[in-house]
Amino acid sequence: MPNPLLLMSLLIAVSSVPAVAAAQLTALESRWLQAGQPVIAFARAQGLPIDIIVQPQDAPGAVPLALGYAAGRCKLVLSLRGNAQADSVLQDVLPARQGMMMEAMTAHEIGHCRRYAQGDWHASPRGLVEPLSTQRGTLTALAQELRETRREEAYADLVALAWMQGRHPEQYQEVLAWMRGVRAGGDGAGGGAGSSHATQAWLALAGGVGVFDASASPFEQAQVLWRKGLSGDK
Repeated sequence: MPNPLLLMSLLIAVSSVPAVAAAQLTALESRWLQAGQPVIAFARAQGLPIDIIVQPQDAPGAVPLALGYAAGRCKLVLSLRGNAQADSVLQDVLPARQGMMMEAMTAHEIGHCRRYAQGDWHASPRGLVEPLSTQRGTLTALAQELRETRREEAYADLVALAWMQGRHPEQYQEVLAWMRGVRAGGDGAGGGAGSSHATQAWLALAGGVGVFDASASPFEQAQVLWRKGLSGDK
């Protein structure tokens, strides 16, 4: 079965395709967009430049929900038509819970948007001192890319969790458990230590009561735990 968090993979480049008018949306597309609407509305209120693109053509094998960045704007891309992955990605989630997972996945992608829009993509937070053995220039290009991608995925995971804690606290532990299970998987969205999506060290920090400060935005809440996890990420 395709891994659910493949939805959370970042689409680095996005082709310019026309958005589909609301009247032309499929029922599945409408469901995804409706589930993610609270997140998108919040992000836009925070000033994030977000465009929604619904791929009008079949997209077999594409990441169903992904985010790109072009011309100073975030592109939230939905690719569901003719895509078997879109049909199966939530098949192990109870129907009553699927909308919640779609919302969490949207929040993850908005976390990526925030990093891009702030000009922080692949940048460590100010003041973080890397060990000499892992500083930029001491790692191979591949190792550097894997680490930077993993860190971005971790930040976005934490944004999603902070969002769910603030909006759906009664389902928080369920979402966290689901996310941990996916990240422990063996494909591109999971994998072992050192892989590009191995965010388990950060997810381990997110299980306690009160780990997120509800008075701050989800982006700021995520930043606190993200920085803690970075200290142990080699």
